[in-house]
Amino acid sequence: MESDTVAQSPGKYSKRARRQQEILQILAEEPTMRVKALAGRLDVTTETIRRDLEDLAEQGLISRTYGGAMLRTEAEPVLSHRERELVKEREGIARRAFRECAAGKTFMIGSGATTAILAKRLAFELRNVTVIAHSFAVATALAQNPTIRIVLAPGVYHAGEGAMHGAQTIRFLQDYTADWAILGASALSPDGPSDALIEAGDVYATMLRQASHNMIVADHTKFDRMATARYAQWSEIEVLVSDRRPEGPLMRALERSEVRFIQAEG
Repeated sequence: MESDTVAQSPGKYSKRARRQQEILQILAEEPTMRVKALAGRLDVTTETIRRDLEDLAEQGLISRTYGGAMLRTEAEPVLSHRERELVKEREGIARRAFRECAAGKTFMIGSGATTAILAKRLAFELRNVTVIAHSFAVATALAQNPTIRIVLAPGVYHAGEGAMHGAQTIRFLQDYTADWAILGASALSPDGPSDALIEAGDVYATMLRQASHNMIVADHTKFDRMATARYAQWSEIEVLVSDRRPEGPLMRALERSEVRFIQAEG
């Protein structure tokens, strides 16, 4: 069984780098691997794996979990790129999510590719409702229906996300309440939903506080990942709608917190 020792030669460092790359590849396929399992897969000691995981965590590539590790989601592609991915899955999520919130009269909707598709569904199905948004994509989708009152939050414009963020956005949202807050996420871990943008996380947390009910809409690629800004614990979330059912620690966390998981139809 291979192990790293002190004062390693350049060859050893190369071996460590290759092994750490293998760890990242394994975590991409099995996101919540334990230390012992990784050690067995790579035929090294658990102490070696722990050192590797610490190195990767310092580089911001993973987050340590109890007894293992999880990949981090540091950044997402810009919204215009995300809108072209997983379109069928997002549309299924939007259809199913709409059935949950259709009785609402006032909505707060966060930014994102999936929430923009849900906004199109609301525009097609609803009449005479009010939507408070900070995303231009959401507002544009809703504008197809002239009976929907759109309240667009002010703030500092983020070009990649096409949305407003910052202290002015937060103060504005605090003056309103809603029947539903509908939010996306960059990542879903057992600790809760999170976003790659710290500013977006602040907006989402505020929307949650101002709404009577809440829902997260996110596709399966967000499962078992961590991003920079966790904006809620699962105990604060009522409903999660996704295209696949999560497994392992994430599903157990949802069940412990009594989050209602709904799987969209294919």
